[in-house]
Amino acid sequence: MAFVSMTHLLKEAKKDGYAVGQFNINGELWVQAILRAAERLKSPVILASSDRIVDYLGGFKTIVQMVRSLTDEMKITVPVVLHLDHGQTVERCIAAIDAGYSSVMYDGSSLPIAENILNTKKVTDYAHKKFVSVEAEVGSVGGMEDGLIGGIKYADLEECKRLVKEANVDALAAALGSVHGKYQGEPVLGFPEMNAISEAVQIPLVLHGASGIPLNQLKKAIQFGHAKININTECNLAFRKTLQETLVENPDIFEPRALLLPSMMAIQNVVEEKMREFDSVNRV
Repeated sequence: MAFVSMTHLLKEAKKDGYAVGQFNINGELWVQAILRAAERLKSPVILASSDRIVDYLGGFKTIVQMVRSLTDEMKITVPVVLHLDHGQTVERCIAAIDAGYSSVMYDGSSLPIAENILNTKKVTDYAHKKFVSVEAEVGSVGGMEDGLIGGIKYADLEECKRLVKEANVDALAAALGSVHGKYQGEPVLGFPEMNAISEAVQIPLVLHGASGIPLNQLKKAIQFGHAKININTECNLAFRKTLQETLVENPDIFEPRALLLPSMMAIQNVVEEKMREFDSVNRV
């Protein structure tokens, strides 16, 4: 089965008022759980590998072959996007595209806006020739991701408009109060700023750090143009909690399959719950 780009999927989601979930790959177990959920609920799905753990997972080509083989073996019929999350350099984005990824994110959010635009445009110029979609970021999503800690910096409206126009991206992650990892207290997103950016750029928005955001805020974010919502922490917390319970309840079991299958089901349950919350069920 061939991977698809995000462009058409996100345009349809934005038009019809729902969001497609991005779920991060942390190993083969995650891929199976995410694909099972998507096929069961007939939902399009975005599987993503964060750039900082690509090498841990075996490299771009290994990830492509793993996900492609599983979609074939599991007879997956729903649209599947293989996405590079937080691509650190232009070269890494190009390497992902050449390996077979159908979508990439170039994250130049820590750079001056002119440099962010320049580098993002290099990625889009290369990606679009190969029908690969491109996501970009303005501002800074706070919290911890893959061991790195950052503070929240709201996206600037004018910078968003410049990046979308000059770099010709397909989706925009505009940081507006979300964080990677676990929230301390209830998150509060910047909805007035979100609405202004959505109206100005007219392309699908992406919500990073969505694990733990209350449903009413997720629904409002979708209403204000977020057609892609990223989930990672909630899946990983479910994996850890279930594995811990399995180990405590079955101290004599040591076979990996017996230990890990309940955790795989826990991840699948989280993915299915999110797909229902995002209203992406039965969209294919």
